[in-house]
Amino acid sequence: MNSSYFSKIATEISTNERNVLAVTKLLEEGATVPFIARYRKEATGGLDEVQITSIRDRLEQMKALDDRRSAILKSLEERKLLTDELRKLVDDAENMARLEDVYLPYKPKRRTKATIAREKGLEPLAEKILQGQEEEWNVFEEAEKYVSDEKEVGNAEEALAGARDIVAEWVNDHADLRSDLRKLYLEDSHLASRVIKGKEEEGKKYRDYFDASEPSSKAPSHRVLAIRRGESEGILTMGIEVDPDKAVSIVKRHFVRASTSAGDQVRQACEDAYKRLLSISMETSARVEMKKAADEEATRVFSENLKELLLAPALGEKPVIAIDPGFRTGCKLVTLDAQGKLLFDTVIYPTMGEGQQEEATKIVKALVERFKASAVAIGNGTASRETEKFIKSIGLPKDVFVIMVNESGASIYSASEVAREEFPDKDLTVRGAVSIGRRLMDPLAELVKIDPKSIGVGQYQHDVDQKNLKTSLEDIVLSCVNSVGVEINTASKQLLSYVSGLNSRLAGEIVKYREKVGPFRSRKELLRVPGLGPKAYEQAAGFLRIRGADYPLDGSAVHPERYSLVEKMASDHGVSITDLIQNETERKKVSIEKYVDDSVGLPTLKDIMDELAKPGRDPREKFEVVRFKDGVHTIQDLKEGQKMPGVVTNVTAFGAFVDVGVHQDGLVHISQLADQFVSNPADIVKVGQKIQVTVTEVDIARNRIGLSMRSQPSKSGGAASHPKNKQSRQAKGKKQGQRIQRNAPSGRGSSDFGDLGAALEKLGL
Repeated sequence: MNSSYFSKIATEISTNERNVLAVTKLLEEGATVPFIARYRKEATGGLDEVQITSIRDRLEQMKALDDRRSAILKSLEERKLLTDELRKLVDDAENMARLEDVYLPYKPKRRTKATIAREKGLEPLAEKILQGQEEEWNVFEEAEKYVSDEKEVGNAEEALAGARDIVAEWVNDHADLRSDLRKLYLEDSHLASRVIKGKEEEGKKYRDYFDASEPSSKAPSHRVLAIRRGESEGILTMGIEVDPDKAVSIVKRHFVRASTSAGDQVRQACEDAYKRLLSISMETSARVEMKKAADEEATRVFSENLKELLLAPALGEKPVIAIDPGFRTGCKLVTLDAQGKLLFDTVIYPTMGEGQQEEATKIVKALVERFKASAVAIGNGTASRETEKFIKSIGLPKDVFVIMVNESGASIYSASEVAREEFPDKDLTVRGAVSIGRRLMDPLAELVKIDPKSIGVGQYQHDVDQKNLKTSLEDIVLSCVNSVGVEINTASKQLLSYVSGLNSRLAGEIVKYREKVGPFRSRKELLRVPGLGPKAYEQAAGFLRIRGADYPLDGSAVHPERYSLVEKMASDHGVSITDLIQNETERKKVSIEKYVDDSVGLPTLKDIMDELAKPGRDPREKFEVVRFKDGVHTIQDLKEGQKMPGVVTNVTAFGAFVDVGVHQDGLVHISQLADQFVSNPADIVKVGQKIQVTVTEVDIARNRIGLSMRSQPSKSGGAASHPKNKQSRQAKGKKQGQRIQRNAPSGRGSSDFGDLGAALEKLGL
């Protein structure tokens, strides 16, 4: 790989080249991002997971660039077109767009107007016109020399037209010109959308895009993706529009050198090249770049939301009763032990009359007492608030929490192969209830069983690049699992498969070994698992925990490669490792500077001491019960001006969606998130965060709820309601004259966002 790449990457992530080289080497050796970030800090200068991931991704991009460069050089060489000058241009291309621009003149082409003109022998005329602009000469007399019945050139004008076609192709193929035009299309263009005639009624959800325009460089991800979706559905047309005079002037600047007869021919060729060739290819290129940027932003938002959800506080290993609520079909109820094992399942009908309520009361009370349940988890779907009200009314012990649980994705799990494997003899409703209960006990351990795209925290996730989205989400899951650590004797195969160094096959082998031999007593025992070799052990061991292990460090995040170091610390101070863990006074006696050597530095030593203080600590926040407002169960119970608690369920580029306990999430528009101007909602709220909101709008007909977090919320929830937003909007209002629509989920747990349209007109969006 080109050595200049390492310097370039180092600059991009604000580090030095040595650290980039170290990460590159570790990745080539098979190390994972979590392992490098946690256990190779000295080698990388303490780079975090984000920086290491950036290095990995940029290396892959640059490898793709090098592969394409090699293919181009090979093609040029085979066709005997490669010169030293051309090789340098190819070698110096810093990105794929520049590389393709350099190659374009030499790329095998289909038969074009220029090809036909060359076949007629008009290339010498084109060359003379282009090169002879500074002198005045009679282009028509020169063109007469190329008139030929044999070559089907009827007159001088036809000859000049053919010559202009050749010049136009040269103009189109000019790499520096294309670079300048590409910049114009990205930085000084407008994204415009219009409705296709006759599609107004069919596409009314896109009506705010029927005749809309805004600067392309400022168009947010969700609007770009919304317009593209409208285009793919045959409702809208989408265009990237620039000032044609400005674009043509850029073209002329590169090629027109004099106001002569020949110069006039070049001017005509430039205008034709832009209209017929460049405008189309540049718009296509700009669309690709805008889509790429929109995908990256949507993927980033999805990843951030997923991380917050996966790292949500866990109730922990406590017996739980879980209920998947329903009206007509009743509530499926299951009891789980402290490890999440299904003990019992039944159906209760708390909303079906007094007799059924009495029976349900007896069942729930008996199960709570028999299994010593610490909490009752209720899915937040249909009949959830009614079921919650019933459970709270039956007089359970005060130390039994009644908790509403986000059930997005539970139905996906219940029908999955994983669920069928776990519960082959149980129906979908039982599996769903189990998932709800386990999600309360340990959200991370349960959610890894579900495709992240089914969890409902994304934005236009089906419209973005699926390969990049999958990679990004897998990175987040991998990061979360390894930052928390995994208890090897209780973890599912799915959870184990996300541990650094492991995969689905090795995770399955670990589970089989555990079932056959019994619980692991030490990390070293992992080496007895079929197929798990030294490399996988090195990568995985530090992230696997063994509670109650024979060796105390096996329950911590201290890597086995540093056990001897901790043993030396203990020996030097005349205490045991257990003493170091349990006694803060003994730990304070350790001067870690004395243990620095060529392989271990202060970063690792500080991590070791932190881990000894709280071995196997869970980095997630402490679990807190969310209590929704009493007496508010449906959207009909909401009133403007009500203040109530809520839980953030999704964060998008235009605001946050909040569960206030009425089956339908409300929207806190970006302009209502804070009293100050907000450019990024993620700076204010996170998925799973408990917040206080004020109801600003209730649209029962459209099932929409407007909320605010501002101290003095406005009824209008639009971006224009904030002074700074309003000024910006006024500045471009005359030019655009269009209201751009935001996009929101159509209902609870929706992961495929639709458009707000008229449903949120009253919110001022």
